[in-house]
Amino acid sequence: MKFLALLGRPAFFIALTAAGLSSCMSVKGSFSHTPTAVIAKRLPPMEITADPGPLAMNDGALPEDPLRLFKSELQHNVVEATDTATYGYIRLVVTKVHTTRKGRSLQAAQVVTMLVPSLFGAPLEWYNTDIEAEVQVMDAAGQLLGTYTGKGTSNVKVAMYHGYSQTDAPRLADVLALRQALDQVRPQLDTAATRLSPLLLAGGAVNNPTLPSSASTSTH
Repeated sequence: MKFLALLGRPAFFIALTAAGLSSCMSVKGSFSHTPTAVIAKRLPPMEITADPGPLAMNDGALPEDPLRLFKSELQHNVVEATDTATYGYIRLVVTKVHTTRKGRSLQAAQVVTMLVPSLFGAPLEWYNTDIEAEVQVMDAAGQLLGTYTGKGTSNVKVAMYHGYSQTDAPRLADVLALRQALDQVRPQLDTAATRLSPLLLAGGAVNNPTLPSSASTSTH
């Protein structure tokens, strides 16, 4: 784990021994699991894109995480399945990200106590991420039909037993915060579906899967 490099040499070997006796919580499935909360009336299939914005500069989420998370959310809960035509575009835009690391003073205390608290599950620190994101829905011509916003926050513990490694914790913090933001957007899309679906279908099928650069920013 990365946090071992932050510790002194004697504590490093103690931590290495402790790591052999225990392990951090597994994140397997945490990055791909999408809660099932299908909206009442699914939207027509659309081209799905994502702009990570400031999240691309964060140390946590991988470059592919925002789009993968967004696609999973939409395909599970929001849009109809298709293998042919799509009607418009739906885009995730991350507008604000702020990550803090809390409790780093605990690491010094762990060194002083030769990591004994860690052996009993005491945390080393926490990663907190706050995210603001918006979802834009556009017709096939790139005309903006609606923008829906959400906020998310996370609190991920770095610990040997009941926590995550310092490799996984920052990524998981970003992913959980973004997922919470999408959870806030979902009911807004549910409410707007009755208006959006006819507009998307009336706009016709998408000929170019790449969102037009001249997409309008006006709303109906």
